[in-house]
Amino acid sequence: MYDLDELFPASVVGSYPQPDWLVDREKLRSRPPPRSSAKDIWRVSGQFLERAQDDATLLAIREMESTGIDVVTDGEIRRESYSNKFATALEGMDIDNPGVSTGRSGRKVEVPRVVGPIRWKGPVLLRDAEFLVQNATRSTKATIPGPFTIAQQTQNEYYSDQASLAVDAAVAVNMEAKALKSTGVDVIQLDEPYLQVAPERAREYGIEVINRAFEGVEGTTTVHTCFGYGYMIKDKPNGYPFLGELVDCKAKQLSIEAAQPKLDLAVLENVAEKEVVLGSIDLRDPSVETPRMVADRIREALRHVPAERLGVAPDCGMKYLDRTVAFEKLRALVQGAQLMRTEVEGSRRA
Repeated sequence: MYDLDELFPASVVGSYPQPDWLVDREKLRSRPPPRSSAKDIWRVSGQFLERAQDDATLLAIREMESTGIDVVTDGEIRRESYSNKFATALEGMDIDNPGVSTGRSGRKVEVPRVVGPIRWKGPVLLRDAEFLVQNATRSTKATIPGPFTIAQQTQNEYYSDQASLAVDAAVAVNMEAKALKSTGVDVIQLDEPYLQVAPERAREYGIEVINRAFEGVEGTTTVHTCFGYGYMIKDKPNGYPFLGELVDCKAKQLSIEAAQPKLDLAVLENVAEKEVVLGSIDLRDPSVETPRMVADRIREALRHVPAERLGVAPDCGMKYLDRTVAFEKLRALVQGAQLMRTEVEGSRRA
């Protein structure tokens, strides 16, 4: 996993908290995650915004690395949400006259209207990935919203069915993934939380579009799926409506939320052929886990997944957490993984 010698490598899922001087965090928290545009959250004016985002990204990378995290992202510092920066840059999306959809929290949210064929116009996240690779000293991961989720987060006024929209989105995601891979980033991750929102649709074409998105993408590939940001979603099921099916996708790894929903980890046996990145940090709870709590979650997972195929991460992106809390939670994650590493390696020598 990630070409690391040690067991239980620790990674972040995607986002890290943006500084208060960069975004209006109260405004960010007061609404559902934006699907269309939310330019009003930025505190820095246009001509200085990119430099401010660079500074905040560098800060996020350094903070993540200083916790001991093995695989870092750029913290998605330049994004208003995990999905809208890429999705709204595609041809065929009308963001000036958005539609309306109901988010997974039950609240209405503006979404792009699909008014023409979805096409990739060129790299959207390339500079983000380049900046990450140039500045990180550890393994790196770039994240892209997955094609299934992109299709569900729109108001479709062009395609005859949602599956056709998702297929074209998959082609666009594939081209973006290959562009990002050219930067030297180690891991490409697709974020597919909406597999759990629409499991029946996912069974119809979810695996097809994920596999199309990964076609020809070299190196470590990951699918992340979850039940939504812990800050937004309080009550979560302790089982996935769409998980075992992911054993048929091309991704090498599955990154799944497990801590907040208190997931019955026996479900991991259904995907034991994959490497599993286990969500071991509850992002709803502002209190910081102890390393032993993390170790206990890893120990439980080892009943169902071999140690060589198990990594750890927070449940989801950490965007809505207080920065100090996020930092301490990542430290606990790393220390908990080290406890279990020592325990497993000791038992093997015995």
